[in-house]
Amino acid sequence: MTKEEFRKLAEQTLILDGATGSNLMASGMPRGICTETWVIDHKDIIQDLQRAYIKAGSQVIYAPTFGGNRLNLEKHGLADRIKEINRTLVSYSKELAGNGVYVAGDITTSGSFITADGDYTYAEAFDMYQEQIRILADAGIDLIAAETMINIEETLAAVDAAASVCDLPIMCTMTVEADGSIFSGGNAIEAAVSLEAAGADAVGINCSVGPDQLVSVVRNIRENVSIPVIAKPNAGMPVIDDSGNAVYSMHAGDFARHMKVLIKNGASVVGGCCGTTPAFIKALHDIIR
Repeated sequence: MTKEEFRKLAEQTLILDGATGSNLMASGMPRGICTETWVIDHKDIIQDLQRAYIKAGSQVIYAPTFGGNRLNLEKHGLADRIKEINRTLVSYSKELAGNGVYVAGDITTSGSFITADGDYTYAEAFDMYQEQIRILADAGIDLIAAETMINIEETLAAVDAAASVCDLPIMCTMTVEADGSIFSGGNAIEAAVSLEAAGADAVGINCSVGPDQLVSVVRNIRENVSIPVIAKPNAGMPVIDDSGNAVYSMHAGDFARHMKVLIKNGASVVGGCCGTTPAFIKALHDIIR
């Protein structure tokens, strides 16, 4: 996909997929393991989920490569398998794509902050993203999704790394509080402006809170950038039950109605994050199409 093709799709409201991790856990994935290798061993589960998202109306599915960077894989003793893991996971999604359905190479934060003390530097972040993005691009992704980002500087490193290895569109979404503030400092509007200047093709928010709490954030981002705005929120704020599981209270219909408000306030690339299912994407598709 070219950057121009992406922009044209976003002008018509581009529908992304919904949650992956929360649905994998509901399907039996244990906590504390390497998600990527568990998915490799359970191809049927991830493909059933992504097939359901496509049927519900998703035009973009995220390859399950979220934690496939070197720093995360090192924690599981799997850094030497980085190419195999990312290529295999992309292939699972590509088997389902085509006919107007695109595969995004999913990347995320290292979990560390780029700070002045030098414990984690821009150069290290750049190298980490460059390695993973090169593998993903070679595996045949259509675009890149840098999501659940918690540090503006690290996200800028991802955008720069993408530009250094390919010409694919890159979407960037930060995780924010309801007021738009980012956990490591700054806010979503500052991040969006900086990311657009760096070459991002779409900017916005994912995860965080529910769509009902993000109207002003989305509106403010829309007023400050000229590229498409992304909204991929959770199914409301979770409550932790007695077993330690996150329970999301928002139903699919309510989610879709709130998402329609976000679209009216400037979001044109939309989907769901934690707690959402194919039913949420179906409701979203039906209310906007």
